[in-house]
Parts: sequence; structure tokens; C-alpha cells
Amino acid sequence: MLKPGMTISDRYEIVDTVGSGGMADVYKARDKRLNRNVAIKVLKPEYSRDKSFVNKFRGEAQSAAGLSHPNIVNVYDVGDDDGLYYIVMELVEGITLKRFIERKGKLDVKEAVGIAIQIAQGMEAAHDNHIIHRDIKPQNIIISRDGKVKVTDFGIAKATNSNTITSNAMGSVHYLSPEQARGGYSDEKSDIYSLGVTIYEMLSGMVPFAGDNTVSVALLHIQGEAARLRDLDQSIPLSVDKIVQKCMQKRPERRYHSASELIADLKRALSNPDGDFVQIPAYSASDSPTINISDDLGRIKNGAYKDNNQTDPERDTAVLADDEEELDSVDTKVEKVLTIGTIAAIVVLALAIIFIVVWFIIPRDKSEDKDNKSKVEASVTPAVPTDKPTPEPTEAVSEELYKFPSVIGYTKDQAIEVIKAKDKKADIKIQEDFSDVFEKDYVINQYPQGGNDAVMGTTVILTVSSGKEAFLIPYVYGLTEAEAKSKLADYNLVAKVDYAYSDSVPKGDVIESNPPKDSYVYSGDEVKIIISKGPEAVKVKVPDLKGLTAEAAKQMLASQGLELGTVDYQSSEYYPKGQISFQDQTVNLEVDKGTAINVIVSTGPADAQTGGDNNPGNNDPGDNDPGNNDPGDSDPGNNNQGGNNGGTGSGIISYYIGTVIIDINPFDYVGDGEAEIIIEVEQDNEGFEIYSETTSVVEFPLKATYESETDSDAHAIMYVDGIPFKIPGESEPHTWKVTFKAVEE
Repeated sequence: MLKPGMTISDRYEIVDTVGSGGMADVYKARDKRLNRNVAIKVLKPEYSRDKSFVNKFRGEAQSAAGLSHPNIVNVYDVGDDDGLYYIVMELVEGITLKRFIERKGKLDVKEAVGIAIQIAQGMEAAHDNHIIHRDIKPQNIIISRDGKVKVTDFGIAKATNSNTITSNAMGSVHYLSPEQARGGYSDEKSDIYSLGVTIYEMLSGMVPFAGDNTVSVALLHIQGEAARLRDLDQSIPLSVDKIVQKCMQKRPERRYHSASELIADLKRALSNPDGDFVQIPAYSASDSPTINISDDLGRIKNGAYKDNNQTDPERDTAVLADDEEELDSVDTKVEKVLTIGTIAAIVVLALAIIFIVVWFIIPRDKSEDKDNKSKVEASVTPAVPTDKPTPEPTEAVSEELYKFPSVIGYTKDQAIEVIKAKDKKADIKIQEDFSDVFEKDYVINQYPQGGNDAVMGTTVILTVSSGKEAFLIPYVYGLTEAEAKSKLADYNLVAKVDYAYSDSVPKGDVIESNPPKDSYVYSGDEVKIIISKGPEAVKVKVPDLKGLTAEAAKQMLASQGLELGTVDYQSSEYYPKGQISFQDQTVNLEVDKGTAINVIVSTGPADAQTGGDNNPGNNDPGDNDPGNNDPGDSDPGNNNQGGNNGGTGSGIISYYIGTVIIDINPFDYVGDGEAEIIIEVEQDNEGFEIYSETTSVVEFPLKATYESETDSDAHAIMYVDGIPFKIPGESEPHTWKVTFKAVEE
């Protein structure tokens, strides 16, 4: 295993380990020359020592490097460094389709069809370049963070031969086309079959054929019939069901002839899911359609089958017909057992036929019968000399079968001990894989499976847990709270929500996560997402606007970050015309910055507005129309009429009426109940009471007046049960301004 910080070919610096597979380890690396992140797949030593495999592997990887398509993981470079063979690829941060299916159980129809279209588009680009993938399966499909589907592992599938797939054949055989299982010629339609199996798994949550070993699964691909999707789930549309059926036809000529045909039907299924537009060609053959089991088994073992209709000389540069290149050939140990068993059966059958012919057909007398019997016995059972000890059992004894133990859930050492107790000659190979269920160093899978027959000295593959797989945390920045929770749940992560103010992120969207983006997490980890509450509201106190003009109030509010709202007009006995007599927000109350304050502007006393005569040209007293000769107008021709100010016109002030308006209801703060309300005025350094009442209900605004000899500044304080009234949040008692009106003699 490479360590972070190591450099390959003086160019690629290892950053972190991404994962490990059957044939290679994958690393995240930094391309120092182009200053970009890449993925590097490094062959394991057991494959690097096979020069034939390396040459084929490099040749196929270089062919795949010529592919450039949004749905294919780009191959940038192929090389070696002191016996270390590697492929440099595009770094796709996401999740494999296999793991995505495992987490969701099964996919929604539209989601599955959308993914299938993108896979088929990648296949179409490869096929157009005369490249057959041969190993289409969910493990080789990556779904990136932004939902883009990419096909990977071009070249490795082609380069793999029957001597190098022991550890991963079981994973691939579930998606193997019948012609590949027979060892025959494969082309574009083989990839289409594998894609059909992949769609089947996306929609049903399981593969169509399952068995205890590669041979049984391969035979099912050749002879078995998968359950229809609509029989498993009635909600799956007819068109999608028939598309999968057509992809998975046993005969290649009955499948889609190209990926483009498949894409067209998949897109049509999205717009017309219940349409019956998928046509599966009828099967026709000159000979009997019955398939002989032993023939197929032999073809699987020796790879001799080749469909007469599968010749295409133009594909020579892209597809090799060698039996050695097939990805999912039968394991060599199992093949040996089957070969020995077949030979033994033929020998026994031949001996039985000879015995029957000799005994029942050829004429003879009894003496001859005895002689023949002794001869037959002599030919079947060799004589053992009595003067020598019985020889040791021959090598044939080692071929006897035994029930293989189940060791899943055991530690690696425990599993080896149990297997060796059954078979001391067992060739045990260890490989690692991630597991969300089993702890590190525990067996998570085995081959052969427990309970199956095994041959003495067989090769045993134990898959041992390397712990949970670390993966990049999904990108949730900018998503809504619901979207972020759903995305984290898809990756089996637990979302914890917190909130914070943000001036740049809209309210309700994710500001950041903890762990942050580009961090690695494990399945089941808790991820905190910070949701924006929008810009933080700044609080300001409401100023006293009463007595100001609307324009002066607007300027005062703007200076404190507030706005003047609606301006209404209404008569007032206490505020002269043009002055604000009421505001809808309490003075000194803290409100959000930017709040609009609505006000009422006085139009003057109501009697002054109605007492005058607005009909010019008459002789009514008190007429407000200058320029006439009506009585009461002391200065005809101007606007200073004696009847316009309500005074006597003498100009001698007798006293002043002080008025205070309490526009805050204390019961809004102290709650229901009875209280003594006292209003006290402070003027010229003296304080005196102008209102007192014990009540539970007081009409507000509350008006109180008193007579004063001067109109010097004065303010009022309200006492509630003897305590000066304070607005919550204020440190000092609230005060109200006193206004004065002169009374003339």
C-alpha cells in the first residue's frame, strides 16, 4: 500500500487512500505538473508479476484513454514506476451504484431509467470507438455529487483472463451474458445484456440469478428464466419491464442491436411508461431449441462455444476472441473437480457396458463364466501381494469431497484455524474489503460458501473486513434543510441541525457542515448542518416623533436606520396643524433596523375647521375667506383675521392650558387586574399631580390637562400603583411631553 506523501513517476503525489478492489488499490493523488486532483489505480503485486496480463492491461487502458464522454471516467495516463503499474484517471467524488442500491433497497422507476440512460450513453460512445466494456455492473458505475453517472474500469475487464479473476469472478458473474458464460464471442450486445441485469437490480433490489458458486450462476444465465419485474412489483411500468426483458434475451440477435436503440426506448418509457412499443424479435432456429446441460457445462469449462451468427471481422482490433480474455471464466479448481468427476463417470459407465456385454450376450459355458468372471475381477481389482504391506493412499484420495465450514463472522485467525482443521492442505488467500457491519479483521465473505462441497487442497478466498469505508462527505452547501437531510440520509449519515445568521446565504439554506466539505466520513456518522436565519436583525430604539413635522420625522428616522411609513391626517385638540400627533410604535421600544414607523399628522382642532365659512362672498360672521367685508374680520384683505385663532383679539394672555397625552397603555405590560394610575407633571423644578384614578380599565390614549402660569418646558411621568412606569428594556421611567395653549383675556 502506498502512503500519503509518496510520489509516483516524480509527478503524482499520493494524497489519500480511496479504496481497494480485487485487482488494484485506488488512491487520490495530486498531479503536480497540471496542478489537479486525479485518481490513480495501482495494480496489486500478484498481477504486476504477470507480464502477459500487464501488456494486455496497458494496451486496453491506452485504448480507453482515447474515450472522452461525460458518462465515462476519463483515463489520463498509463505508466509504471519501478514495477508499479498504474492508470491515472479522472477523480470522481461520489458513490458506486452498487452501494447506492444497497442503501436505498431499490430505486424509483424514473431515477433508475435516468441512470440507465446515462450508462447507455457512455456505452454508446465506447462502442462507437470499437471498445467493448465486458464488465458492466453496478460496482463499475459511479454517481458523482452532482448526479452525473460515469462508467469506469474500461480496459481492466478486457485485460483480465481466467487465471486472474478468482477473487472477483463471483461479483461479475451475476451480470455475465450467456455467450460470455459459454466462453464464446462477445460484442456490443453483451454489454447491453449486462446493463439489462443492472437495471433489473436497480428496480428490484436484487440480481435476477443467484447461486452458491460461479458455475451455478453462469448456468442460470444460459438456461434460467428470470422472474419478470412486474411479477415482483406491479408498480413497474410495462414498457420498462419489456425493455429489461429485451436486454436480457438469451440469444444476442433478440436483444437491442445497439446502445442507441436502447436509449431511444428508455427515453420513450419516461414519456409513455404504459406504452406497448417494445418489440422483441421472435426466435427462429433450424434445429431443436432444447439446450443440453452437459454441452453447456463443457462449453463453460473449455470456452469452445461460439455462436455462428456472431462473426464480425471488422472488430478484430477491439475484441479478442481468445478464451483466456473472458472476465468471468469458471474457477480453475472447480474446473478440475468437474473434469475428474466427468472422466470418472465415463470410465464407470464404460466398465458397466463391457460387463453387461460379456455376461449376457457372448455365449459361454459355466467354466468359461468362471474364467471370465475371474478375468473381469482381475481387470477391475489389481492383486495385492500378501507378503508386502498395503501401500499408502495415492494422490486420488486427496480429491475426496468434504462439507466446507462457514466462517463468516469469525476473526481471520479463527477462520484459518477452523478451515485447516478440515483441510490441512487448503490454499487460503486473504483479501480485504470495507464493511459497515463487521469490525476490522472479521471475515465478511468466503469462497467456497459454507455447506458446499469442497475438494481437499482447494483454494479458499476469505474476504476480511478492513473496517468502515471512509468517503467524502456529500456536498450540501446551498441546499435547503430538507434537501440536505435527504441527501445525508442517502449516504447513511445522521443529520443534526443548528442555525446561524448569514448576510450571504438565503434564509433556510445550508451555510456549512461540520465536518466541513472535502472531509472524509464513515457510514452512520453524525453531520451537523448550519442553516441560515438570514441577516442578523439590528435593534434600534424608536424616537419620539410627536410635535415634529413629517419631513423632520423622516430625517430623524433615517438617521437611526428607520423609515417613515404611511402618513395619515386627522384633527387634534392638542397638536397644531402640520405636527405629528400619533405614532404607531412606542417611544424607546427596540425594533429591527429598517422598520417603518406610521404616523398621524394633525390638521388642527376640529372646531376651527368647521366654525369658519368657506363660502366666499357672503356676509356671515367668522368668515375665513379674506378679502370680504364680513363682520369679525379685523384686517380685511389679509390672512390675519381676528376670528381665525379662536382668541378674543385683545392679545393679552391670561394663562396656559398644559395638556399631556399618555399614549401607552400600562395594562399591556402589567396584565389584567386593578391598578392606581397617577400622572405627575414636572415643570420649573416642581412636581405636582394632575391625574389620579384607581381602575382596571382606562381608555387610552389618556388625556390629562392642567392650568399653568407659564408655558415653560414640562414633562409628565405615569405611576402604576406608586411605581414609575418603565417600558421593558428602559433603564429610566418613561416620560411624556406637555404641550401648552395660551388663553387670552
